[in-house]
Amino acid sequence: MKALIFGAGGQDGQYLAKACRTRGIDYIGISRSAGDWIQGDVAAFAFVKELIRAEKPDLVFHLAANSTTRHDCIFEHHRTIGEGALNILESVRLWAPDCKVFITGSGLQFLNRGKPLMETDPFDDSSSYATVRNYSVHLARYFRRLGVRTYVGYLFHHESPLRKQNHVSQMIVQAVKRIADGSREKIELGDVAVRKEWTFVGDIVEGILTLVGQDRIHEAVIGSGLPYSIEDWLATCFGLIGRDWHDHVIIKEGFKAEYPLLVSDPGTMAGLGWHASVNLADLAGLMLNATPEQHNVPSTS
Repeated sequence: MKALIFGAGGQDGQYLAKACRTRGIDYIGISRSAGDWIQGDVAAFAFVKELIRAEKPDLVFHLAANSTTRHDCIFEHHRTIGEGALNILESVRLWAPDCKVFITGSGLQFLNRGKPLMETDPFDDSSSYATVRNYSVHLARYFRRLGVRTYVGYLFHHESPLRKQNHVSQMIVQAVKRIADGSREKIELGDVAVRKEWTFVGDIVEGILTLVGQDRIHEAVIGSGLPYSIEDWLATCFGLIGRDWHDHVIIKEGFKAEYPLLVSDPGTMAGLGWHASVNLADLAGLMLNATPEQHNVPSTS
């Protein structure tokens, strides 16, 4: 079995490659920034078409994206998420009709009423990111009508040692490490009461592979269903070094979060036998104790 992973350089792509290797699935990772992977742009139809025509993969995963919701990234979102999905789906239709395609979705696509979200909930065009994600899902549904076996996994907040430092989780982790080593710095944060999921990426990619490994369910939210606040993350991380987070954090006044709660109802995935296994404390320990090379994934299987 052979898989193509678009967006292999991100945390999701690297952990997915690792999971494929464990299962004996040959994989080719594609990244716009290259690194250890094949350099290529999912928004370039000629590149995507030729790769799929030549490789005839059994699985294609579209993970490439910039996760920001900022409006000024709307053209990047359109190219990477939207055009990327279209290029993959049309190429598979033409050159690899037996292939399964996974399109990444997000919990941010749904109308958030402060309750756990399911794949059957209505979409909400609340940001440039959500709008293009919604478009890619409609493409997946259309190509499913044309006979392409498409899957959509709506991912909620998930973390790993590979998370970039511009994300609050990793920013806190790195600051906690420095404070444990003697730094006197203060962490400036906004609303620490915001609650979201803190699921381990390794669990998420197992959910993705569970979803594409069966033929009955084609769309599902993939998340732990367990909400934690940023305050919970602070308390957990500082607790692991024996400190009180209140002594090291400054709360910025007037900060307004995008949402007070973003959490999934993972009942559909539970019905497929998948559950998140890494809890908050274990995830914090994993990130605090990790070295960069511990989770490096080779470019080939």
